[in-house]
Amino acid sequence: MKTLTLITALVAATPAVADKVTANVTDRFKTVYEDVPYTKNECVLVDKPIYGSTVKEGDAAGGALLGMILGGLVGKGVSGDDGGAAAGAVIGGLIGADKGSKPKHNRQIVGYETKQQCTDVTYYRSVERTVYDYSVMEFKYKGEDITLTFRK
Repeated sequence: MKTLTLITALVAATPAVADKVTANVTDRFKTVYEDVPYTKNECVLVDKPIYGSTVKEGDAAGGALLGMILGGLVGKGVSGDDGGAAAGAVIGGLIGADKGSKPKHNRQIVGYETKQQCTDVTYYRSVERTVYDYSVMEFKYKGEDITLTFRK
């Protein structure tokens, strides 16, 4: 609390009269809450796949059969007769046998390994602070109690 002496020459009815007034000034404060972020590193265990290559032997007979069927259909469609179908079946069988005999390489999951995976996570906590709100000035003038509120 602060005590001030006011010269009330401006307040007085006549400029020649100046009264000495003592005033008490009190600052008022309020409590505010603020969300403050903070970061935490959090880790979890996760299963990561392990990939490997597998080789599957080729199937020349299956490739030849499929090639013959498709080649025969295409040969008949192009030539319009059975001779074209036979030629298409032979060519398709050769191509299908060649393609089908090659080994197939596949990438697949062969197992899992457990690994730790960490990430930064943001949380918020409420923090209490006291801050200035306003001030009150109290004084007595000509027998009357006067209260003024103001902000600095």
